[in-house]
This record gives sequence, structure tokens and C-alpha cells, in this order.
Amino acid sequence: MPIDRGHLPRSAGRLSHAGGVVFRGTGAAAEILLVSAKLAPHDWVLPKGHIEEGERPEECARREVQEEAGVDAKPLAFLGYDVYTTPLGKSVVAAFYLMRWVRFVPAMEERRVCWLPVADALARIPFGGARKIISAAAERLTTAGG
Repeated sequence: MPIDRGHLPRSAGRLSHAGGVVFRGTGAAAEILLVSAKLAPHDWVLPKGHIEEGERPEECARREVQEEAGVDAKPLAFLGYDVYTTPLGKSVVAAFYLMRWVRFVPAMEERRVCWLPVADALARIPFGGARKIISAAAERLTTAGG
């Protein structure tokens, strides 16, 4: 069954990235996956990356989670878009998906990885857009029972 991709905000620009809020566990014990940022490794971020030619956003999210974190995760639901400008002035429009941890796989990138309860993940992420995406995931996990 295809995943609803939502409607891209008219002012957002072109969809360029996709990523995931990966969780393991259920209910209050659910943990969220964060990775260290590539260019600023002291920052923690949600795994995401560039959508390749012919790739669906949810496929990109799964691939990027595997490459950055060494985790295979199944996309379950569209969560929303994060729209921002990088410090170098590049516009990014990223689609995010709620994803369930499946198994560990070899990572292609050398990033630090951590699993945190939702409240701790929200406190660790320095970016408001990513915090909104994590909050949307937490709401889904709460209402769906994880």
C-alpha cells in the first residue's frame, strides 16, 4: 500500500530530501534514532538525504537511514515536511516518514548514532523543524499504540 505523501506547501520549493523518524519499542518505552550531523558532528539530527533520480521519497528515507545509521527501517506513515535554508544558503525541502526499526545493517557513513526516549530526542535536536517532525511522530506513536 503506498504511503500518503501529503501536500507540499506551495511556498516550499522542490522536494529535494527525505528522511525518517525511526522508532523501536512501544508506548513509553519507544526510542527515537538520531545521528550526528555530517558537517557539524556536535549536532544531532534525523537521518535524511538527497532523493535520487527515479527514487520515491519513502525509498530515499529507507536508504538514507541504512547509509547513515546502519539501520533498516520500514516506512509506515508520512509525517510532514521540514523546509529550511542551510548555512551555505541552500534551500532544502525534506519529506519525513515514521519508520519502524527492522534490523541493524552495515552503515556506509561514519556517524555517531543514539537511541533516545522522545522527550530526550526533542531536547537533543537543536532545530525547530526537526522537533516538529519528532512531535508529529510521537503523536502517531501515542495514538496508534506504537
